[in-house]
Amino acid sequence: QVQLVESGGGLVQAGGSLRLSCAASGRTFSSYAMAWFRQPPGKEREFVAACNWSGGRLLYADSVKGRFTISRDNAKNMVYLQMNSLKIEDTAVYYCAGGRSLVAVTTSWNYWGQGTQVTVSS
Repeated sequence: QVQLVESGGGLVQAGGSLRLSCAASGRTFSSYAMAWFRQPPGKEREFVAACNWSGGRLLYADSVKGRFTISRDNAKNMVYLQMNSLKIEDTAVYYCAGGRSLVAVTTSWNYWGQGTQVTVSS
């Protein structure tokens, strides 16, 4: 069992940066793949980025490649999403997720945080 709590969201101007954090509880955290998803206003939840248990394998949505970086610190039970060159269309609630497979499919992830709002203004 893994509990996830996101933080770091907020209001930022287009072109700016934010770093999201996800604190995980549970002794098996380091055995899970971790991911970030987001849900823009009025839209479905969508995949953003994921990493395997070690952080050595990474997966990104095309829309964020080159701008966002996912990383993890297993010693601290933390996952991060560094977001640079933010665009208005990045506005969404961002969710941290944990699962067994490194896939960009929402239903494949078992554990979810409550989400943190990111708003990008012009």
